[in-house]
Amino acid sequence: QVQLVESGGDLVQAGGSLRLSCAVSGSMFRIYTMRWHRQAPGKQRELVASITSGGSTNYADSVKGRFTISRNNAKNTVYLQMNSLKAEDTAVYYCNLDMLSSGYWGQGTQVTVSS
Repeated sequence: QVQLVESGGDLVQAGGSLRLSCAVSGSMFRIYTMRWHRQAPGKQRELVASITSGGSTNYADSVKGRFTISRNNAKNTVYLQMNSLKAEDTAVYYCNLDMLSSGYWGQGTQVTVSS
């Protein structure tokens, strides 16, 4: 069973920065595509960023140029560096991976950006 644990969420002022972390259990981390999603109150969950096992990245248009996803395979951890935060980035952030047609999710970490 794979477990994902997010951390790093906080209350921050607009224009500030945060770095989220997601620690993943197990020995197969390096082969997974890892994703960060977010869900704001009253809105659907949306994909924010992804990184493949080879390090290729993709971003939602709303965060391009501000957010950076990265991974450290030695630490079984994926990160989301968030800069120039805006009020509309306020959400619960979740990391996710898919394995054998099943999706695994963490419990989420709250990011609140005050304007």
